[in-house]
Amino acid sequence: LLALTAFICIETIMECSPCEGLYFFEFVSCSALVVTGALLLLFSLNLHTRIPQINWNLTDLVNTGLSTFFFFIASVVLAALNHKTGAEIAAVVFGFLAMAVYTVNTFVAVKKWRMSSRQQSSRQSSDYIRARTESREVVHRPEIQRLEA
Repeated sequence: LLALTAFICIETIMECSPCEGLYFFEFVSCSALVVTGALLLLFSLNLHTRIPQINWNLTDLVNTGLSTFFFFIASVVLAALNHKTGAEIAAVVFGFLAMAVYTVNTFVAVKKWRMSSRQQSSRQSSDYIRARTESREVVHRPEIQRLEA
């Protein structure tokens, strides 16, 4: 919602002299909004379970980490190059707020990713131990004994 609000604020600006900062902020806020919205839709409709080949925890971590970084850069650039209009100031404020929320979400995503990678490594090691144990067990099958005799 903060990315959407920042995008709406930046879109209300009619004139700009050096427009590069404004265009960069517009690109960052729109991109973050679209990618985060798509991931939110995937997770809320439980569609991510249909594609197990993708590490969704890592995907969420990369999205939030990059959004945090780019919102910080775009907000600083827009704050340095703004013309003190109300829409630009509001966009900068909402940009920094969106960056703060993405930062918190990045920390949550890191914890979730670490937890899932630990569970996956413990599952792999237990599968390995079970496979080794089963391979050491001798199964006495009568048809094999008949062939040996």
